Amino acid sequence: MAGGLFALLDDVAALARLAAASVDDVGAAAGRASAKAAGVVVDDTAVTPQYVQGVAAERELPIIKKIAIGSIRNKLLIILPVAMVASQFVPWILTPILMLGGTYLSFEGAEKLWEKFGPGHHGPDERADESDAGGDPAETEKRLVGSAVRTDLILSAEIMVISLNEVTDEPFLARAAILVVVALLITVLVYGVVALIVKMDDAGLHLAQRDSPAVQRLGRGMVHAMPGLLATIAAVGTVAMLWVGGHILLVGADDLGWHHPYEFVHHVEHAVHEAAGALGGVLGWLTNTAFSAVAGLIVGAVVVAVMHVVPRRGAH
Repeated sequence: MAGGLFALLDDVAALARLAAASVDDVGAAAGRASAKAAGVVVDDTAVTPQYVQGVAAERELPIIKKIAIGSIRNKLLIILPVAMVASQFVPWILTPILMLGGTYLSFEGAEKLWEKFGPGHHGPDERADESDAGGDPAETEKRLVGSAVRTDLILSAEIMVISLNEVTDEPFLARAAILVVVALLITVLVYGVVALIVKMDDAGLHLAQRDSPAVQRLGRGMVHAMPGLLATIAAVGTVAMLWVGGHILLVGADDLGWHHPYEFVHHVEHAVHEAAGALGGVLGWLTNTAFSAVAGLIVGAVVVAVMHVVPRRGAH
């Protein structure tokens, strides 16, 4: 009897170790998958603060909370089931889906550059239209949140599909668990950072009213730094869209059999890595990133021309 009890305890301990190892594996895989989606995460973080510009301070965090809840719903109730079914029964479709998303990201990045630098193309942003719209504030906020959640759906789909593409060799349930972890982790990270960003000026104003001169200087510095920070985040987000979109397109084309573009980039990256010595890893990555951004810019510029430039000329 005692021997049977000890054997049972040994089995329980073994199962516990196996479960712990499985949790560790899921966590590690989720971390790797999230890292691959880092560029889109940067873009998501850069885009969201723009939705609360011009909004009353007391409504900023509630709006961010609503967008975050919408993002979780996008990831878990829409994207996750579709991605899991696709990966199980038609895994080949993931690459074309990724490439469509990469094209969209490239278009978004190129369009931002066109709106900033293109001649006579500085129209008001849709988000500004939403936030400045007259009428019922509750209805305006509802439209604002809806617009943000629709944008999040596209970015979240890229994050989830990129993450899924990194764990396609895992069993079905493990893939599902990893994607759930990625969805929760990324959402908390993105909207936590967004909340900190949009409340930085309020925190600065609070510190500027304290008695300590040093604290006051810190608070004023935070307030003055806010416009530059938002501008920097927007610029990083634009570069991230071009880089991530271009990289997705290069890798996707390679997977589909058009090897020359990505082989060329990989060859140059390897040459830089070998020639740069101790800095080879960083410079090689920067080389790959630069070529990916250029590829994204080229594809995005073509789409911008099709969507904006050609129709405008045709109208004249």
